[in-house]
Amino acid sequence: METIKHWFEALKGALLELLHWVEGFADSPSGATALFFIAFAESSFFPIPPDVLLIPLCIGDPSRAFLFAGLCSAGSVLGGVAGYGIGRWGGRPLLQKLFKAERLESVERYFDRYNAWAIGIAGLTPIPYKVFTLSGGAFAINFRVFLVASILARSLRFFALATLLYFFGEPIREFIENYLDWLSLAFVVLLIAGFVFAGGGLRRASRDSEASPEEQS
Repeated sequence: METIKHWFEALKGALLELLHWVEGFADSPSGATALFFIAFAESSFFPIPPDVLLIPLCIGDPSRAFLFAGLCSAGSVLGGVAGYGIGRWGGRPLLQKLFKAERLESVERYFDRYNAWAIGIAGLTPIPYKVFTLSGGAFAINFRVFLVASILARSLRFFALATLLYFFGEPIREFIENYLDWLSLAFVVLLIAGFVFAGGGLRRASRDSEASPEEQS
């Protein structure tokens, strides 16, 4: 038990050091470049989300907030493509060693059915994006769908963040850090509910239009 606790504390300390290292780029002339590469790395293996650097950069220079959001989005999407490639050419053999075939087939069916939604939700919410980029490659989901969903989701997330910081600055920082992920999740839930409701309405309308006049009367 003491050994586990020791390793946990060591891991926690390492992550905190990494977090402070990322935040340090906010006061560096190379902050924008660092943001791009951190967003790239986070999409496949790096544990610290780019928001940690995007927020102070936007607050420090609001006039470049949308440039920062664009760099962050581009880095994240390209990193997602790299993660997809890693999963595509190396992920499946590893998963086959770790999980039973039935379990893998179940997850693969999930990706086949919900691939665009799965990537979009991961790109917007607190769910680690790298989990879905690597899994998307491992289960060979349609790459075009993966790319479009990644571009839309990551751009929406980072540009929404930049917009809030551009207009409200430092006063909204605490709100973003505490609630943005949950608001994003709520947005996704409402979006899905809207599509489900609209789809149900379209199906009912289609059935009504196909019914004969006698049936309608």
